[in-house]
Amino acid sequence: MSYEVELVRRQEQTTSNWSGGTTTQIAIYPKDAVYSERNFQWRLSSARVETEESVFTSLPGVWRLIMVLEGTMKLEHAGHHSVTLTPFEQDSFSGDWTTTSFGKVRDFNVMLAGACAGELAAIHTKDNRPIALETKPADPARFAKVSSAFYCVEGSITLTIDNSERYELLAGDFLLLTLQAGTEKIPLTLAGSSSPAHIVRVDIKYC
Repeated sequence: MSYEVELVRRQEQTTSNWSGGTTTQIAIYPKDAVYSERNFQWRLSSARVETEESVFTSLPGVWRLIMVLEGTMKLEHAGHHSVTLTPFEQDSFSGDWTTTSFGKVRDFNVMLAGACAGELAAIHTKDNRPIALETKPADPARFAKVSSAFYCVEGSITLTIDNSERYELLAGDFLLLTLQAGTEKIPLTLAGSSSPAHIVRVDIKYC
C-alpha cells in the first residue's frame, strides 16, 4: 500500500479550556509534539469562541489558516487587513501579527510551521451522489510527505480511497491520508447520505 491512513473518532480527540472558550486538538505532527512547547510542524484544531472579543495567541514563525464553521467572526490583523467571515469562509495570516477576533463562533484552525505549506477547503454534499477527488502532488525536492485530511463537520460521509478502502465518518470524526512526496495521485470518492453533510479538507506538504 502506497499510503497510510489514520482515523480519529470524535471521542478520541482532546479538548482543553482557554480564556475565550475551548479548543479541541484534532491532529498534530510529529505525533509526540506538544502545542505548548511550539515544537510542531503542523497542527489542526477546532475551537469554540465564547467571548465577544478575543486576542489570538502570538505564534512567531507559524502561518495560520482559519475557517468559520458556525457563527460570524470579524478578524482584525493590526497593520495588515481585516475581514468578516461567515460559515465556511476562511482567512490566512501570520502568527507574528497581532490579531483580534470579534464574535462567538466555532472555527477550524490550521497551523503551519517552518517550510510546511497547506491549503484549506470546504466540501458540501447535497445527496448521496459521489464526489470525485484525488490526492494533491508534492515536489519531492522540497517536501518529504503530503497529507490530505478530512474533518466531518456535520452529517455523515463515506470516503473511498483508491477505489478499494471505505471509511465512514460521522460528525466530529477525522481521517488523515499520508503519502510520500512524488507518489502518483490516488483517486478518492466522497459520498454523503440522504442528509446534507459538511466537510473540511486540509492538504499539507511537509518534511
